[in-house]
Amino acid sequence: MQKFGFVFPGQGSQKLGMLATLAERSPVIKATFAEASEVLGQDLWEIAQLDGQNTLDQTDITQPALLAASVAIWRLWESLSQLRPSILIGHSLGEYSALVCASAINFQDAVNIVHLRGQFMQSAAPAGKGKMAAIVGLETLKLHQICAEAQEIGIVSAANFNSPGQTVIAGETAAVERAIELCKEAGAKRALPLNVSVPSHCALMRPAAERLEMELKNIRIQTPTIAVVQNVNAEIIEQPQQIKQNLVKQLYEPVLWVESVQLMYKNGVNKVVECGPGKVLSGLIRRIESEIQCFGSDDATNFDSAMLKISV
Repeated sequence: MQKFGFVFPGQGSQKLGMLATLAERSPVIKATFAEASEVLGQDLWEIAQLDGQNTLDQTDITQPALLAASVAIWRLWESLSQLRPSILIGHSLGEYSALVCASAINFQDAVNIVHLRGQFMQSAAPAGKGKMAAIVGLETLKLHQICAEAQEIGIVSAANFNSPGQTVIAGETAAVERAIELCKEAGAKRALPLNVSVPSHCALMRPAAERLEMELKNIRIQTPTIAVVQNVNAEIIEQPQQIKQNLVKQLYEPVLWVESVQLMYKNGVNKVVECGPGKVLSGLIRRIESEIQCFGSDDATNFDSAMLKISV
């Protein structure tokens, strides 16, 4: 059988009612959410299914909820199949899911860390201070030049290299808005602000990174049992201390998603399961390496299909 990989989505992939059909099939789904809920003192499953207090999109809740969703699907896969991926990649927050599934970080520790990560990120950039925008149809060099020009009025830089021709920028509101104007003038197909509460992966997150670094000192990280590609350098990292350092840098440096997927493909992976809600990463992967087949896993139908097609 050919190699396959698992990819883990980040913030923005959460949705009300996620994993409901999987929970009907197996108790491991709710059990995983219950474990995370015990750490936080909040019922994450109820939030994910009902969201009566409108908290699912608050970053300090979104992050542990998505982590729990990805780990729950992973545990269900482990319980039903002997097949294991040869490589794992998580997008931003999803990197923590990848590390948990590679037995590098204890799940409960990860729940606590990503909850704090969300709080640190929010406090580093209060509402209105920062912004993110998706830019489509500009070459990377041109985008860097535009960001450099817009930096005359504030912080702005590339945050996510998501696919060829699609990059997300982040920074201070005025500078991002200026960069959007410049991108449109330069012929970008699209230059649209994103509906996010925190401008991730830019210099505004350095204060959050400093606080995260202090918390990570108290967390034990072990050598991953499955290869994990980290966002900041698109490399497979095994040394626990370097993994920690990269998790800190990840907050203020861009996500090298294109290079990460290319590395996975070069390592012989031609099938990928998106382990978490939605199909955002699958769409990006198809634009990066069209030869890779992508499968969802967030409901019973998709999960069954993924297991069947991976085993062929």
